[in-house]
Amino acid sequence: MALDWLKTNLSAARNSVAQEVAKFKNRSFLEATIAGVVVVAYADGLITPDEKQKMMGFVQRHEALKVFDTSQIIDLFKKYAENYDFDRSIGESQALEAVGKIKKNESEARLLVRVCCVIGAADGNFDDDEKAAVRRICDELGLNPSEFDL
Repeated sequence: MALDWLKTNLSAARNSVAQEVAKFKNRSFLEATIAGVVVVAYADGLITPDEKQKMMGFVQRHEALKVFDTSQIIDLFKKYAENYDFDRSIGESQALEAVGKIKKNESEARLLVRVCCVIGAADGNFDDDEKAAVRRICDELGLNPSEFDL
């Protein structure tokens, strides 16, 4: 009986540690994703509910990001959105700095660009301003925008 208790608690502790390691390991990707979404969402001057819902849906379904609490995601989104509200140039600069932190991981960088394209099209119109925002993200990541039909 004591052995069963030990197995159960050891397994729970192992799962908890694995989840915390996953959060630590993927924090930069989460932050880059949220920052990139804000850059694209603000491209037309207005963040729509569709753009927010697409972002939340992606984060909650992506294996590496679903370990984060919704409140953490919302807090990050607010952080970058408030920077834009304060000053658009400062907001974009800080958001692109966060995006640039995943530059060395090409698969994450490419995924981020694809997510930003989906966010740009979330309201049914991937307009020129949103495409230009994604091109700036590509530049920050060292990716060729033409690979994404931009």
